[in-house]
Amino acid sequence: MSKTTNILIVGVGGQGTILASRVLSGVVQRSGHDVKVSEIHGMSQRGGSVVTQVRFGEQVASPIIKPGEADIILAFELLEALRWLPSLAADGKIIVNTQKMDPMPVVIGAMEYPQDTMAKIQEKTSKTIALDALDMAMKCKNPKGVNVVLLGVLSALMDISEEVWLDVLKEKVPFKFLEVNLAAFAAGRGYGMK
Repeated sequence: MSKTTNILIVGVGGQGTILASRVLSGVVQRSGHDVKVSEIHGMSQRGGSVVTQVRFGEQVASPIIKPGEADIILAFELLEALRWLPSLAADGKIIVNTQKMDPMPVVIGAMEYPQDTMAKIQEKTSKTIALDALDMAMKCKNPKGVNVVLLGVLSALMDISEEVWLDVLKEKVPFKFLEVNLAAFAAGRGYGMK
């Protein structure tokens, strides 16, 4: 039996993590894999943590990724990357947007945003791809395109044709936003191919 691949998508509400998980699950399903998805929204409407677990392979029984079993963590925000690092497999990779978004305890002054977050992530894994996905999205005239930039990076690591990714994006993204999202995907894919 083929290995099941486990991808954890983490971020905060409003960053487009749910769309990213739907595109990813559509891509792997179209590529002939069995796929299971579990979404945990938390306080997503208020900038709270949003986590999606995507598992795919020949036959997948459960959508839940156990601690230490994520092959890839796709992190939309630094603190969320650090928070979910225990889920990463020993040989796993993390793709992390270097953007910081203050959680509510930081906003109200009850806590401080942890210092040296990126250094702490890199301390735990040498397989880190860090990028300013927000800046890349802005350059594509798509300030909400962080999710698609990160999907582009992810696509460069997966053995699935670019055409499949583009076809699924065209299905999932409203037509009026398609051009800027395709540009964001291309920017991320180019970054991931380096």
